[in-house]
Amino acid sequence: MNTTDKAPKKVLTKLSDLEELARRSTRKKKLVLAVAQDSHCLEAVVTVVKKDLLDALLVGSTSKIKAIADELKLDISNLKIVQEENDKKAVKLAVKMIHDHEGDILMKGNIPTAVFLRGVLNKEWGLRKSDILSHFTLFELPTYHKLIGLTDAAMIIAPDLTTKIAIINNAVDFMNRLGILNPKVALLGAVEVVNEAMPATVDAAIITKMNQRKQIKNCTIDGPLAYDNAVSIESATHKGIVSEVAGDTDLLVVPDIEAGNILYKAFGFSANATLAANVLGASAPIVLTSRSDTEEAKQASIIMAAAAS
Repeated sequence: MNTTDKAPKKVLTKLSDLEELARRSTRKKKLVLAVAQDSHCLEAVVTVVKKDLLDALLVGSTSKIKAIADELKLDISNLKIVQEENDKKAVKLAVKMIHDHEGDILMKGNIPTAVFLRGVLNKEWGLRKSDILSHFTLFELPTYHKLIGLTDAAMIIAPDLTTKIAIINNAVDFMNRLGILNPKVALLGAVEVVNEAMPATVDAAIITKMNQRKQIKNCTIDGPLAYDNAVSIESATHKGIVSEVAGDTDLLVVPDIEAGNILYKAFGFSANATLAANVLGASAPIVLTSRSDTEEAKQASIIMAAAAS
């Protein structure tokens, strides 16, 4: 991203602020929807385009796309459709458009995630940029005093030390693009002390020390921290934890996908959180939403990608 393209003047305080950030770009971004014959994705894309936040290009079956638009009464007359009946070929076309700088944001439509990601990671025309692809979610929680990020809840099953560092770097770089500078990163575990029987706590201690020695930059890291210490200064104080991160965390890093997935869904279904999520580590932001995500979350995910691209 060209750093002169966008200069955030205030820290994001709510997800709706992403719209203002997206509008500051000197050039309207273009989203490419791969296998666009998906009612949920198509509806979200059309809604965001109507807000004049980005342009969109639809790759897939023209007849199926138009049938969905007619059924949902969506106006797609101003959107270009690239005809391709074969789903795998549609993914290839969409990915190549991003690769060739004909688009800025890639979004998954009606195609299995594994097939979609194989296209993204293609060695010849794919979008791999960093060591790994990872999932990042930005949550607005009614019970927390600011937006809070979570990684990785959907991509990496059981990250080792090296992979955790890559996950952190992906998320920190992305948050910096959104104007969240030097985010405070909490490495979560079941306890806040190092226990050799709990490998996540050992990894957390190593990563924290690496951050202190500037091996991991542009953030402040502490861990291991139990979840309550990460988000509650009262809890941290009660346990005698002295930390810049405790109680004021910007980014939660989970030890594995199970912890991340549980926390992601607990926030959404039990804590009335709103969210925006992207896949990071490619040369462009990737919007890969779940059918269980709300319409609001799908739109916010698209807008967040536009704000960061």
